[in-house]
Amino acid sequence: MTEEEVIEVIPPFIKLEQFLKFSSAAETGGMAKRIISEGLVKVNGEVCMMRGKKLKGGEKVEIEGKVYVCVVK
Repeated sequence: MTEEEVIEVIPPFIKLEQFLKFSSAAETGGMAKRIISEGLVKVNGEVCMMRGKKLKGGEKVEIEGKVYVCVVK
């Protein structure tokens, strides 16, 4: 079973690169940029290579077998 962690964000959306840093999936912006550009991040089950992809809530972001669920408050 895949481990899921719910990450709550306040604005109406958060960019994928920022979400990776906010959820601690990436330690720095440079690291987030690298793992996205290498195709290591999936959004809703599909590889996403767009750093600026807007997550508006309900999306599942997967990296290295861990799933983060974006919940916008």
